[in-house]
Amino acid sequence: MQIHKAVFNTSAPDLESCPDSELREFAFIGRSNVGKSSLINMLTNQRKPLADVSKTPGRTQLINFFTINDKWSLVDLPGYGYAKVSGQKRNRFNEFVSDYLLNREKLTCVFILVDSRLSPQTLDLEFTRWLMESEIPFVLLFTKADKMKPGAVQRNIDAFHDAMSEWCDGLPRTYVTSATKAQGKKDILNFIGQALEATF
Repeated sequence: MQIHKAVFNTSAPDLESCPDSELREFAFIGRSNVGKSSLINMLTNQRKPLADVSKTPGRTQLINFFTINDKWSLVDLPGYGYAKVSGQKRNRFNEFVSDYLLNREKLTCVFILVDSRLSPQTLDLEFTRWLMESEIPFVLLFTKADKMKPGAVQRNIDAFHDAMSEWCDGLPRTYVTSATKAQGKKDILNFIGQALEATF
């Protein structure tokens, strides 16, 4: 699949404000400063970047919807880890994000972005475990793979998978990505295309 058209739709502060749409949704989320905006811009390949790339962690504070090829929605979710939250927020990320993930009927898959340069981080593992327990489909995207040697990247991925194996049977689909080199772009878009063709 190729992206020929990508248009910003709207931003929503809560589930009730999300657009009324029949389009299937693919959401992207990760710890702040994981490279989410750069990855979204790499996937959509638009002359004017869709997502704002900032050096300030946690800048995305709303649920942002983009209509892709008039056929599906790319959803940019706030990053977790730097966002201001209260002690009652589920798994340390904003309540309205968990509300969206749990209750949005058109949500098809969540792409969890993980920094490939780092050893397994508690927040990433906690969020991954919560998605599994909530039976929400997800794919792991290990970002910034161009910043380290392939062997070091693979060791961090293996360590993450090992940590997950303590509480899950089988491992999720995983892609290695680089926004700079467009690594993983074809795999991610092909996965989305296949998911769109599949029936519920």
